[in-house]
Amino acid sequence: MRYEGTVYRPPSEAGSLIIQLTIGCARNTCTFCNMYKDKKFRIRPLEEVVEDLEMARSYYSRIKVRRIFLADGDALIVKTEDLLYIIAKCKEIFPEVERISVYGAPKDILHKTPEELATLKAAGLDMVYMGLESGADEVLQAVKKGVTADEMIEAGKKVRAAGMILSMTVISGLGGKKLWREHALGSARVISAIKPEYVGFLTLMIEPGTEMYDQYNRGEIELLTPHEVLDETELFIRSVDAEGTMFRSNHASNYIPLGGTLNGERDKILGQIEISRRKSKFRPDVFRGI
Repeated sequence: MRYEGTVYRPPSEAGSLIIQLTIGCARNTCTFCNMYKDKKFRIRPLEEVVEDLEMARSYYSRIKVRRIFLADGDALIVKTEDLLYIIAKCKEIFPEVERISVYGAPKDILHKTPEELATLKAAGLDMVYMGLESGADEVLQAVKKGVTADEMIEAGKKVRAAGMILSMTVISGLGGKKLWREHALGSARVISAIKPEYVGFLTLMIEPGTEMYDQYNRGEIELLTPHEVLDETELFIRSVDAEGTMFRSNHASNYIPLGGTLNGERDKILGQIEISRRKSKFRPDVFRGI
């Protein structure tokens, strides 16, 4: 396989074969993100992608490849007919594959028709990871996400209606001290409306090379303390209504690990938060990472 630059994937794709269908991020405007700043976005020629699949098959000739993740950040921006071709090649070259997944930027999802998404699902695209980041329009606008909370809901519902597994990400602390309540309540509203299979919380980390890093150094952003992150998370958990959604806050960026199923294990999650609040034992910043 041939990789360009740093390759990113969701934590749950750690054991997956990663194939770059696109390079970088088509929008690359989010003020908090430095993931693709060193790349100029492009869609790779399909023949190159197929060559990588064939190289991977040769390399893993004695290993069953159960999962394939199509990187980078915008695989769904690719024309549907081309996506269908690559999915078919994945299944032809790796007949044992059980799951094919992608990052799904909200704009890319909105540009697909329900029929296109249903066709992709039928062909074998099983799972989409969508970065909500926040459900508050004030926060989304501030971080230049490029979509509104209602557009997030529309995109998430389209993925679910197509029958794909949907995993969404929220960034704790993204609204700072000024908008933490709006961030928690807005995110709860969006997740309640979509009810994805999974919702994962990361915790904001200010990364050098981002617009937010410069804003922070100019004193324009006040970060939440670990206890304030707990308050924000608690407000989300108390406000969200997403029966059956698996909630996780166990990323390397998080101060504490949390987990449970909404809504049935709400009390369990709130109990975990309260124990952490009393103990005041948080992962040191030196051990936190994206």
